[in-house]
Amino acid sequence: MNQQVSTSTLADTIARPETTIKVKEQPLLSVQNLSKLYAPGKGFSEVSFELYPGEVLGIVGESGSGKSTLLQAISGRLAPDEGEVLYLRGSADSQLQQVVSLYRMAESQRRQLLRTDWGVVHQHPLDGLRPRVSAGGNIGERLMAVGQRHYGSIREQALQWLQDVEIPVDRIDDMPVTFSGGMQQRLQIARNLVTHPKLIFMDEPTGGLDVSVQARLLDLLRRLVSELGLAVVIVTHDLAVARLLAHRLMVMKQSRVVETGLTDQVLDDPQHPYTQLLVSSVLQS
Repeated sequence: MNQQVSTSTLADTIARPETTIKVKEQPLLSVQNLSKLYAPGKGFSEVSFELYPGEVLGIVGESGSGKSTLLQAISGRLAPDEGEVLYLRGSADSQLQQVVSLYRMAESQRRQLLRTDWGVVHQHPLDGLRPRVSAGGNIGERLMAVGQRHYGSIREQALQWLQDVEIPVDRIDDMPVTFSGGMQQRLQIARNLVTHPKLIFMDEPTGGLDVSVQARLLDLLRRLVSELGLAVVIVTHDLAVARLLAHRLMVMKQSRVVETGLTDQVLDDPQHPYTQLLVSSVLQS
């Protein structure tokens, strides 16, 4: 049975796989000393951070730094070698929430989180879509996963989201395999955000989009973060995207976090030589 406790930090519950707590404001996600190494410098090592509702964390670094592998582990799709991922589950309105340990949950429970509380936007959009289900059906499946059954309401919401991500609404019955790469990515984002999840994991979400569409999509994401209290972990190689969307940055090099801080501080006054190199290479390009 769950034990009733009063606490102010997630660290107090780290020894328990699941604890019911009464809270005012807690981190939504707490990553504790997480590691997954395939070989020296391959994967990630000893990563810790906390993410609060409404906060966007950007993870940046060159290819092979471990940032995408880290994203897979904190989103429940790749078991780490060591460490904890704790998630604050439940409605804040009731003031009764549960801290759950992601990798002490059953796999079926993790899959349920990904269908309800969480969303994942993949770098390659067809990895996050049903290619031979219509655009509207892709969005509708997500709504049905959270209990919606009224066909007219589901279709109306699908139409609105297609419009929001700038996909022509007359393509609602078309299959994603007939869409361009950029349209597929926008459909994947609509599929994930339609249910207003608490937490979204994004791996290079603006890949394949032209600059103008990218900017409008980032504006949409920023509005949703503000209106819905949506938390986001975004992996990107594009420092401009990180600056536009992320409140905080983690910079990774060869499996380790070498710098972290508020986005503007990290990008305007980088302290680590590697971060300085990243920023200077963008300025010179």
